[in-house]
Amino acid sequence: MTVVLTVPHSAPRRPGAPSGDSAALTTTVPREYVHRSSVTEVFLTDWRGRGPDAWTVDAQWPRAHSFYGPAHGLHDPLMLVETVRQAGLLLNHVGHGIPLGHPVIWGSMRYTVAPEALEVAATPADLEVHVNDHDIVRRGSRLSGMRQTFEATRDGRHLGRVECTFTCHAPAVYRRLRGSYADLDHTLSRVIPPAAPVPPALVGRDRTADVVLSPTGETGRWQLRTDITHPVLFDHPVDHVPGMLMVEAARQAAYATVGPGHSTAVAMDCSFVRYAELDVPCWIRARALTPDAAGLPRVAVRAEHDGDAVFTATVTCAPIG
Repeated sequence: MTVVLTVPHSAPRRPGAPSGDSAALTTTVPREYVHRSSVTEVFLTDWRGRGPDAWTVDAQWPRAHSFYGPAHGLHDPLMLVETVRQAGLLLNHVGHGIPLGHPVIWGSMRYTVAPEALEVAATPADLEVHVNDHDIVRRGSRLSGMRQTFEATRDGRHLGRVECTFTCHAPAVYRRLRGSYADLDHTLSRVIPPAAPVPPALVGRDRTADVVLSPTGETGRWQLRTDITHPVLFDHPVDHVPGMLMVEAARQAAYATVGPGHSTAVAMDCSFVRYAELDVPCWIRARALTPDAAGLPRVAVRAEHDGDAVFTATVTCAPIG
């Protein structure tokens, strides 16, 4: 039996939160609501309604993280993307009544960040994220998709903006969509072992285990490394390449294309065209584009199965300092 917790839009705080003159105690939201196995990977601490289809979600970023760690004095901008991923899932469950176990699939995601707001301080970074729901689609009474916008602030200062679209499916519908891939044990038994990585420094990493690109001998082309033992990118078993892995691949391909020097991905615009499978080689291609209006380098990234796009992204990079 699935238990669904639904919080009405007018609810001032999540159930069980202290109110009145009680001392507020901080904890993370249940890991199940953000589709994480590890409690330490949960960044959200609270939520509340702001009106019809409007919410505020609180989050905290640690000063150190095993994968999305700070570099050159700045928090990783993909921490914002992961925070938004978690916030969208949380609100689907507690605000829109989607049962746990219903897959949620991104269609698109775009973000921009203000680098000056990413500076690492002497304490963890506390964020407030204002979320608005748009273009809601329902099948009967159940949510089947929408567009969401997220405005993140830190200490009252603008940190970044994210917009994403997604669809959600009942388990039976998802099994029909995925066919044989819905058999998780079968799918995981066919995963292509990760090939040798490119040098970590080439893609802005300091650990070989965190490199998601493998060289091919062709400039601007790599093979995606899908290491299903990675504790963050594969926090729990899945039947396809996770969206956050595709985003990380785009970031690493952009850094490799921009060239030596310290960069941060201040903007990204992604389309998740179709499922990227774990048993088919996924090729990552990147090419430099004309700079943006501010003169910042931009890189087009495309992930392919047998020449067909499964994911595309445009990444904008800014020099550190």
